[in-house]
Amino acid sequence: MFVFNHETKAVDLGGGVTRRVLSYANDLMLVEVSMKAGSKGAVHQHPHHQVSYIAKGSFRFNLNGDIRTVSQGDSIYIAPDLPHGIEALDDAIIVDTFSPAREDFLEQQA
Repeated sequence: MFVFNHETKAVDLGGGVTRRVLSYANDLMLVEVSMKAGSKGAVHQHPHHQVSYIAKGSFRFNLNGDIRTVSQGDSIYIAPDLPHGIEALDDAIIVDTFSPAREDFLEQQA
């Protein structure tokens, strides 16, 4: 299956954050999140495995209280139910992979 960027929908999450589901199947999902400098994703947790890749810029990433700066080319593995949050240090893009797919994201895309 091919998914072309111009065919996907960006969802404005407010606060300088947009999310775009790029492609997915029942057990896997690829998502691009664009964040303006200073925007934040509150500490949260979910039952999905998550792997994140910093595609552009840099972030302050909180992984269960371990706070580090990550930059373009870095990646993070987040185990299910592990608290995590993020703050964009400049205009930045993070690409997230989830397993299984995030049904809540699909509902917001509709």
